[in-house]
Amino acid sequence: MRRTLLITSILSALLCLQGCNALSSFFLDDEVVAKVGHKRLYKSEVEALIPPGTPVQDSLSIASSYINTWASDLVYLKVAQEKLSKSEKNVKLEVEQYRNALLKYRYEQRYIEEHLDTTVTDEQILEYYNSHQQSLVLTYPIAKVRFIRLAPASVPVDKVCSLLASDDPADQMELDSVIYSFSEKYSEFGDKWIEIPVLAREFNTDYGTLLSMMSGSFIRMDEADGRVSLAYISAYMRSGSVPPVEFCRGRICDVVISMRKQALLADLERDLLDQARGNGLFETFEKNEE
Repeated sequence: MRRTLLITSILSALLCLQGCNALSSFFLDDEVVAKVGHKRLYKSEVEALIPPGTPVQDSLSIASSYINTWASDLVYLKVAQEKLSKSEKNVKLEVEQYRNALLKYRYEQRYIEEHLDTTVTDEQILEYYNSHQQSLVLTYPIAKVRFIRLAPASVPVDKVCSLLASDDPADQMELDSVIYSFSEKYSEFGDKWIEIPVLAREFNTDYGTLLSMMSGSFIRMDEADGRVSLAYISAYMRSGSVPPVEFCRGRICDVVISMRKQALLADLERDLLDQARGNGLFETFEKNEE
């Protein structure tokens, strides 16, 4: 209750100040703004958290949040000190274990940075692809897509559909003109395979609804304001299929590099133990049976 009243009084004082300059001047005198037991929080500590130029109300919000967090941590600590048994408060072993684990992790990260080969060749990608196809099956359908959103009252939709489906250079030039003059958005996704949920976001719907709208190689959505969203599907693969290797390239690279990391760390542990045995640092003792 006292803590709540204290924080309320602090914030009330802050609210009486007008403008950022006034707030800054309030913090100039390094006075105590809160305390829990013998612990004190000073104005300068709170001020350091508030970026220059922050509006007064935002500054008050930051100050209030920090004061509450600071006080909460100390109150929790006080109660824990009072309520926990001596054995429960003895965290020396846990602190040492955490420190050791953190040091080990940091050394492993440095070792990985210095020794990990992150180059994955096309041959290595293909080798993994051919050996692990069952782990690469599609969760969602994928497609190669051309997407366009037409402004209201623009060129006929049938004409645009014809241009989207054509690879003729003349038609592509005409499509470019349509895109420039009448489209609000156009995406060809770099002729790459994309998951259908990615396309569904262009239509602001879920991928199941999107697939139900597919007619042949086209998906069309007429919006209430007159806009028309169109997608031409030049290639499509169902979920559960094994995708082409180019779709899996990034995923395979990540897996291969992850496997190298694990092998590198396993080799590091083995080498360190071998070195420790070799220089007498690490010994094992067999119990003699009588």
